Formats: sequence, structure tokens, C-alpha cells
Amino acid sequence: MKAGALLYLDLIMVILMLVLAIGALHARSLRHAVILFIVFGLVVALAWARLRAPDIALAEAAIGSGLAGALLLAALRDRRPGDDATRRAPVWQSVAVGGLVTALVVLLAWAFLEVQGGRANEPLANIVQATLHESGVSNPVTAVLLNFRAYDTLLELTVLLAALLGVMSLGPQRSPMRAAEPMAAGLIGWLIPLLILAGGYLLWVGAHAPGGAFQAGALLAAAAVLAHLGGRREFQLPGHTRLRLLAVAGCAVFTLVGVSTLLGSGVLLQLPSDWAGGLILLIELFATASIATALFLVYLGGHPPSWNSREVHPDA
Repeated sequence: MKAGALLYLDLIMVILMLVLAIGALHARSLRHAVILFIVFGLVVALAWARLRAPDIALAEAAIGSGLAGALLLAALRDRRPGDDATRRAPVWQSVAVGGLVTALVVLLAWAFLEVQGGRANEPLANIVQATLHESGVSNPVTAVLLNFRAYDTLLELTVLLAALLGVMSLGPQRSPMRAAEPMAAGLIGWLIPLLILAGGYLLWVGAHAPGGAFQAGALLAAAAVLAHLGGRREFQLPGHTRLRLLAVAGCAVFTLVGVSTLLGSGVLLQLPSDWAGGLILLIELFATASIATALFLVYLGGHPPSWNSREVHPDA
């Protein structure tokens, strides 16, 4: 596709994002506002893909639009009968949010044009490329997130765990969904294995291509959310002990690796080049399990029945 046609496509996406954002703010129905928010997230994911950031595009589509949209729809379902279904955002709020969205879109467009024009200096990218052979992986994004600046990723996992603990303190989970209609149940039955396979592929391919623990964990969580939304009776959460272990495994293994490198080389999370590839794969395996567990439990909106159970379960 020619550069001129791509520029028109970019302008259409910018205008569409602005229209969707304003429409979500001014929608009189909460359900319509949530639907516009979900569509807005999908368009933002396309914009990230056009900016050549497939990792962020996938995370936005799976988490920013998919899981966040499912959370909002679940909250709408749990409204009390007397709640007002309509509302109008204050004018100052609409102007403020519209201004922020416009500024962000302009900033992203400027950054994209700078990169396309070849005028942007990339000293950090050059440094990463020069030392990529020491990272244990061939994907520079994975090298930065899990080796050169791994403490950033560790803090992100810690924040996700803290958010999960806050949600679990709210009380029991929402009431389960009713069983899906036959057509929807059949579609869910096809989608869940595909999501699990795609999650495993993204975890494995993250060492040398866009992917990794966050994207894989988001897809696994999406599979669990679909099973829950469809009311599939065969879908059962692990027992309370295993569930807690899965939730903290990512932070725990990441921290143990960091302490080991600190004791061995005197530098926190500076992975030795001979062991870097294996250690990164180990971290990503446990991080994927923790991310998927945390995102799904946050979607539930409270602790499942087994969370506070002291009974001995066969799978615990």
C-alpha cells in the first residue's frame, strides 16, 4: 500500500478514535457507552499495530478492550433495579477528556511521522542491539523487559498482585453466568482451545519475536473469562492452595532470580549471559501463570468459593 493511502488510513483512525471517545462520554445509555468504549479500545489496538508495536496492540485488544469491557458489562449486569440507566457527562469532563485524547493522538502522530522520516535518534535502541547477544534472547523488547531493565517488569507484576489482593478483599465473587445458548456455547468451545494454543505460542515466540508473558497471560485469562461467561460447568478453578501459589508464582520466581544474581554478581537482575535464555524462559513461564490467574480473578470481582476454604480439595 502506498504511503499516501496509509496516511489517509491513519487520519481515519485518528478521527474515529476522537468520535468514539466523545460518543462514549455523551452516550445516554450506560450499555451504549460500554460498547463504544470496547470499540474505541479495538481501534486503539489497530493504531498501535500501525505504529509497529504489535506487543502493545495485542495487550490493548486483550486487556484494555476485551477484559476491561467484560468487567464493565459484568458491572452493568449487577446494577440494582432502582439504578438510573442514563446519565450525561459534565461539560468540563467532556472537554478535559477530549483535550487529553486529542493531545495524545497528536503526540503519537508526531512520533510516528518522526520515525517514518528517519529524523529520530535512537541511541538506546543502538545500545540494545549492540549488547543483544548478551541478553539470552534475540527479541530486543524481551531483552529490555526481562534482562536490561527487568526491575520494571518485576514492579508491574507486583502492582498486578497488589491489585488482585485488593479485589479479593472485597468479598465473594459475582454470581456465575447462566449457561450459554447452543450456538454461543459451540463458538466458545472452539475459541477456548484456540486461545490456549495462541497463548502458548506467544509465550514461546517471545524470545525472538513480538510476544511474551503478558500477551500469553492475557489470552489465557480471556479463555477463562469466555468459559465463565458461557457458564461451562466443566470449567473448575484449582483449589485454594494452588490458586494462591499461581497468583504469587510470577513475583516469587522473579524475586528469587533477582536475589540470586545479586548474590552472584553484585547486580540485581543482571542475568549471566550463559544462563540468561533459560532464566528468562523460567521467569516468563511463571509470570504467564500469575498474570492469567490475576486477570481472571480480578474479572470475577471477588474471591471464588475456594479462596477462603480450609477444606482439602483433591486438586489443591
